[in-house]
Amino acid sequence: MPGPVGGHQPSLGATVRSAPPRRPVPFRQFVVKLHSRCDLACDHCYVYTMADQRWRSRPRVMSAATLARTGERIGEHAHRHGLEGVSIVLHGGEPLLSGVGGVARAVELLRRGAAPVPARVSVQTNGLRLDDSFLRLFDRLDVGVSVSLDGDRTAHDRHRRGPDGQGSHDRVEAALHRLTGSYRRLFNGLLCTVDLRNDPLTTYRSLLAHQPPVVDFLLPHGTWSAPPAGRPPDPLHAPYADWLIAVFDEWHADGGQQTRVRLFDEIIQLLLGGSSRLAGVGVSPVAVAVVETDGAIEMDDTLGAAHAGAGHTGLHVDRDTFDAALDQPGVRAQQAGVAGLSAECRACDLHRVCGGGLYTHRWRAGSGFDNPSVYCADLYRLIGHIRRTLRRDVTALRRAAR
Repeated sequence: MPGPVGGHQPSLGATVRSAPPRRPVPFRQFVVKLHSRCDLACDHCYVYTMADQRWRSRPRVMSAATLARTGERIGEHAHRHGLEGVSIVLHGGEPLLSGVGGVARAVELLRRGAAPVPARVSVQTNGLRLDDSFLRLFDRLDVGVSVSLDGDRTAHDRHRRGPDGQGSHDRVEAALHRLTGSYRRLFNGLLCTVDLRNDPLTTYRSLLAHQPPVVDFLLPHGTWSAPPAGRPPDPLHAPYADWLIAVFDEWHADGGQQTRVRLFDEIIQLLLGGSSRLAGVGVSPVAVAVVETDGAIEMDDTLGAAHAGAGHTGLHVDRDTFDAALDQPGVRAQQAGVAGLSAECRACDLHRVCGGGLYTHRWRAGSGFDNPSVYCADLYRLIGHIRRTLRRDVTALRRAAR
C-alpha cells in the first residue's frame, strides 16, 4: 500500500473549505479504541502502514479510568441532545487483545457511564481470538460482532497475515463457524477490503457461504498524493467500479435476498430520494466520534491515511465534551452537506448520491480535502450503472402493470 504523504502538512483547519454555518448534528456512534495494537500485520492497514504513526506513542490498552470517563462523556452528550440511544463500537488495533476480562470491564464501564441512555455495543474484530469464551461473554452482554474477511483463502491471505507471514484465513473461518452456530444472533456482518487481484464473484460467493446479514465492501484507503493500488490517473478507467459492478449484478439478480450489501443499498436509497447512513456516499452529516486509548477525542481514524494528525482535535475526555468536537473545523466540514463539497463535485450531476466519496480519499497535498474522491471515476461509473439498472427495473414494472 502507499506510504506516507511527503512534504509540509498544513493543519486540518487550514485545509477544509469554508462552508455556511449550520446547526451541528450530535454524535450517535462512538468508536472506542480499546487496544492500540494488533495480532496481524496486514500490509493494507491504514492504522499501521500509512501516514499517521501516532499509534506508536499511545497506550496499548485503554485504562479503566479513561473507559469510565468516556462512558460519562457519551452519556452527557446523549442527554444534552435528547438522544434515545447511542452506538458504541469497540475497535483497535484488535480489541480482543484486551482479553475477556478487559472487554467485559469496558462494556460495563461504558454502559454505566452512558446510562440511562441505552448503548448498543458491538465489536469489530479480525476474528483470530474469537473463541467460545468471548462468544459466551458477548451473548451474556448482548454485544454484536463484525468480522473482517477478504474472501477465500487466497484473497484473504494476500494481506491479512501474521507477523510471521502466515495467513489467517483458516483461523478466521473457524471463528466464523463458531459465531454463526449457536451465537448467530450476535453476527452483525462481514467487512471485506476490495483487492482488484481477487475475482469479484469468487470473493462475494465465499462471503455468502457464511450467510452474513450484511456485507460491507471497503475501498482500500488512498489519496491523490498516495493513490490506492490499481487506481490509474486516467478518469476513463474505473477498475474498482468494474469489480463492484460484477458483484452488484449478481446481488441484484437474486433481489439481494442472500445478504444486504450496504454500499449498494445506500446508493439505491439515495437514487430514490432518500438519505444515507454510510460514510462515503451521500451528503448526510457525519455523526461519528473516535476515542483513542489515551482518551484523545478524534475524528474518523481513517484520516490517518491522508497525513499525520489529520484526525487530531486536541480534545480529551478528561477535560472536554463531545460538543467541543462538534465545533472542530474538520467535523463542521463533514457536516456541511453539499456546501462542504469541492466546486468540481458540486458541478457533477451525481453529487448528492456520491457525496464526494469518503472524506479521507479527497486529500491532496497542497489543496487539502477540497477535492473529489481519488475514486471519483469509480464512484461515478458504479452509481451510473446502478441508476440505469433501477430505471430498467421501473420500466419493466410499468410495462408489466399495463
